[in-house]
Amino acid sequence: MERPAWAPPGIDISVPSVSRMYDFYLGGSHNFEVDRDAARKAMEFMPGLPKIMQANRAFMRRAVRHAVDNGISQFLDIGSGIPTFGNVHEVAQTASPDARVVYVDHDPVAVAHSRAVLEGNAGAAVVAADLRKPREILRSPEVTGLLDLERPVALLLVAVLHFIEDEDEPQRAAAELVDALAPGSLVILTHASYEGIPLPEDQAGGAVGVYRNIRNPLVMRSREEIARFFDGCELVEPGLVSMPGWRPDSPAEEEDPYAFSGFAGVGRKA
Repeated sequence: MERPAWAPPGIDISVPSVSRMYDFYLGGSHNFEVDRDAARKAMEFMPGLPKIMQANRAFMRRAVRHAVDNGISQFLDIGSGIPTFGNVHEVAQTASPDARVVYVDHDPVAVAHSRAVLEGNAGAAVVAADLRKPREILRSPEVTGLLDLERPVALLLVAVLHFIEDEDEPQRAAAELVDALAPGSLVILTHASYEGIPLPEDQAGGAVGVYRNIRNPLVMRSREEIARFFDGCELVEPGLVSMPGWRPDSPAEEEDPYAFSGFAGVGRKA
């Protein structure tokens, strides 16, 4: 298997990565054949996966604009993946040129490509770290050097918590991050769920099985379980809803049925 020039040395390009699969769903080019194979297998069970990812990105952009409109100019995006058009720093810095963004991911390809994209951008940086170790994130030179945690920050946990199994305590990790933020900060979150998927649960479960087989379990949680990640925050209207239902730019009924899979919400820390 030939290693592309953009692939960092030392990574195993024979093992699928969820961030590179996500890049493939979005039509990106920073993925390997092994990622495409795994994504196609998941799509055999759930053909609307690209529509779900597109809805996820569209929600993220609307939520970032909402944060800027409410005076927030600092963004901490954990599980950021591989930057594509319309990523957080582009949306935030277009709306507010002084906005500062720190991306966090544990995938070496995502980190390397982020560094290349952000070269020369003094208001953005990337950290190689894992959501399950929030202290390492908060103490990283990139976070301490670029963000002022004494002022409100928008914390993005977009399409990442569902890759953290219960035994790894995702709610503890999220709570530790929120605790470190100033009052008035926002938590921007999406999460996969069987609720809203226009398929029988056993069929959707086939796609979940693909992720389990590549050792990146996808944990489908209920709306009630997802709501707990907002503990300590007040949900911004319209609350925890489907992705197209959160302050849409166009009528939600025009969206593909798959776009309504899972939940999205924004919470404000008191």
